Amino acid sequence: MPALPAVPFHRWAHLQGLIACVIDGTAVSQAPLHSPQADTWKKFSRDALIPSTSVGFMSLPATRHDGRKPDQLRPISFEANIAPHATGSVLVSFGLTRVICAATIEPNVPTWMKQQRVPGGWLTAEYSMLPYSTLDRKPREISKGKADGRNIEIQRLIGRSLRAVIDLQKLGQNTLWLDCDVLQADGGTRTAAITGAYLAARLAVQKLLDARRIPENPLADSVAAISAGIYKGQALLDLNYIEDKDAEVDANIVMTGRGQFVEVQSSGEETTFSGDQLQSLLALSQTGLKEHSGLQTAFLTQQLLKF
Repeated sequence: MPALPAVPFHRWAHLQGLIACVIDGTAVSQAPLHSPQADTWKKFSRDALIPSTSVGFMSLPATRHDGRKPDQLRPISFEANIAPHATGSVLVSFGLTRVICAATIEPNVPTWMKQQRVPGGWLTAEYSMLPYSTLDRKPREISKGKADGRNIEIQRLIGRSLRAVIDLQKLGQNTLWLDCDVLQADGGTRTAAITGAYLAARLAVQKLLDARRIPENPLADSVAAISAGIYKGQALLDLNYIEDKDAEVDANIVMTGRGQFVEVQSSGEETTFSGDQLQSLLALSQTGLKEHSGLQTAFLTQQLLKF
């Protein structure tokens, strides 16, 4: 997905009062800007926007335990401004997985950049799971007296994913903080965090543009992530917790809106997997991420018209 136009968005006069969300060349939703339908678009739901797509795999079961097809995403929604004190924020839901993604812009850069005279700005991320996000209470890091290795791994992944699509030189002498806090975990928290973090970052960047603190949009593309895996011998897209915990192979794929890979993580859980199986997981992920990118475009189109 190419970066959306920079301010001022009121110049989109050619829309003639209509929002048209176009995904893969097909208009999926259209309503007057000031209609009751448009006013309810603060929250976007995948099921209401996009018909199911399919990838041809042989011998796939018709449904999973939650009723989905093997290549079907969970219901996805984005809700803006969930954290009003952040520069930009989004509550992202992948089924029962819910993550608050907040972007905060500080007019400063890390000390190491000043010492080394590195031009431009910086982007960094933090990730945590709230104690009540899991079935059994998860102790806070501070109570354990040490950092959680999994959290560190995931927040580094979020940072890498967003830095892949941002021009730090265009960010100016600013630091873009991305805080991703899991409210409810049902598999795919890192992929939901990456997908939502981009949206929060884009909303925050718009405020910099509106305030004329930077001259142009530093985000060159969108970025999103999805999980896939092999569960009971079958390739599945967007694993929930039941599937994820018992999957023979687990993968997390990060891609840009233009279809470029940012990161591919795949591992066998006490097993191995073939090149054909890996290709199946990549094909599933690419299909799912096209839907993610379309939803991100639709959400941002509506939100940025408000600025």
